[in-house]
Amino acid sequence: MTSPPLIPAGGRVLAAIDGSAHARGVADLAAWAAQRLGVGLDVMHTIERDATVAPPADFSGSLSLGSQETLLAELAAHDAQHGQLAQRHGRALLDQVRAHLRETAGIEAEARLRHGALVDALTDVEPDVRLFVLGRRGADDDGAPGHLGRNLERAIRAVRRPVLVVTRPQTTVAAFAVAFDGSATAQRCVDLVAASPLLRGLRCHLVTVGHDDRHAAAHAAAMATLDAAGFAPRVITLAGAADAALVTHVAAEHLDLLVMGAYGHSRIRRLIVGSTTTRVLQTTRVPVLLLR
Repeated sequence: MTSPPLIPAGGRVLAAIDGSAHARGVADLAAWAAQRLGVGLDVMHTIERDATVAPPADFSGSLSLGSQETLLAELAAHDAQHGQLAQRHGRALLDQVRAHLRETAGIEAEARLRHGALVDALTDVEPDVRLFVLGRRGADDDGAPGHLGRNLERAIRAVRRPVLVVTRPQTTVAAFAVAFDGSATAQRCVDLVAASPLLRGLRCHLVTVGHDDRHAAAHAAAMATLDAAGFAPRVITLAGAADAALVTHVAAEHLDLLVMGAYGHSRIRRLIVGSTTTRVLQTTRVPVLLLR
């Protein structure tokens, strides 16, 4: 039986857009990625049910039948009005993003307006997607430094395609680092980088935190893979905690992107020891490309 290709043969770049401060950065980096990959671009906005609106309480013992019917009719009218407003807002947002991409990148993006949970929408469209682009936080999330959007981790865990997480306004990438720890996931990240046109020709660092002789063969294989793909990586070994060392190195070297594996630990293990992926996403100022 033949193994599936490292890079999906088809698929488009999909940018998940909302009214957050990350929306323009998401659109701009998605446009860059679509042009690098030579594929089309979709911009998607999801209208989620307002979780702050509680269902009507049962006051049947204290309201007359007529009062109940009037109240239910008013609630239904309110829901319909709210839904229409949300739909108009979503279409206006998508139109603005498409106009921005047309003007700045010369791209005619396709608009997708979906109803329901973001994670469900992403998994539904995944067969047609080559790369997802998401913001670190959404419009409804706390904007405090270090906070991640309530949907981000669930989305990353739910999809199998690569996810580019945008942390700031940025239109292009000139240099990047690959976080390498000798694991099978890290080796697959290297293989994906080498096989894809997304980062081809860009300045590359292959970064390891800590020295472990057990990973020497895997490290040599990763270097050979990147060399064969024309990257000529600069090989870096750092000391300290993985998340802090990676974030500091990327900033000090003025790199534009960090490539790493997506959530290598189980949920239970993450509760005990935390997750390097989560801590990097919380603290880095550059976009992070998460691969499986």
